Amino acid sequence: MSSLRNIVVLISGSGTNLQALIDAQNTESLPQTRITLVLSNRKAAYGLTRAQQANPPIPTAYLALQPYLKTNPGKTRDDYDAEVAKIVLKEKPELVVLAGWMHVFGDGFLDLTNGAEPPIPVINLHPALPGAFDGANAIERAYEAAQKGKVTHSGAMVHRVVKEVDRGEPLIVREVPIEKDEPLETFAQKLHSVEWEIIVKATKKALDEVKPIQA
Repeated sequence: MSSLRNIVVLISGSGTNLQALIDAQNTESLPQTRITLVLSNRKAAYGLTRAQQANPPIPTAYLALQPYLKTNPGKTRDDYDAEVAKIVLKEKPELVVLAGWMHVFGDGFLDLTNGAEPPIPVINLHPALPGAFDGANAIERAYEAAQKGKVTHSGAMVHRVVKEVDRGEPLIVREVPIEKDEPLETFAQKLHSVEWEIIVKATKKALDEVKPIQA
């Protein structure tokens, strides 16, 4: 049995969080770990290029919801989610990391990952604090709330994926202050820097639970 711990990363965009994982794999930050597949639901996602340019290159896959539904008449969003899960399960990963994956999974995905033997945990990076700004555009919504004096900070977390959006148990939570009158770009950059750190730490934490390092 291999002592390497395999992870699959799902992305939708530029892949800066993926890059943090690529840089950390098989280092002290993420020992005995390799990314075996990067899957995107957007063909133009730059994260796919990051994976291909890694050393060694990381295999990639692409599957988007609308093209899948168009080429598979009668299939549903749940069928798409199950299809993504099947691609992931072929890799036999110890962990699935959603790193900027902009698609909310329904039961079709989690039923298969939870039903694997052993079950495969799924974790997600979300740029907000638990229960604060669930769902999309969390950074912009938090910033807007701060400008109206409703909040003084936001943050980022990595949480376990459950069927309720962004409501799984948090593994790591970090607060990020929002300074009065700072540009949105400045706040976003501070938050992204925190994301790059915690996605690596949370991935290690989750892996250590399911497949501890062999001495």
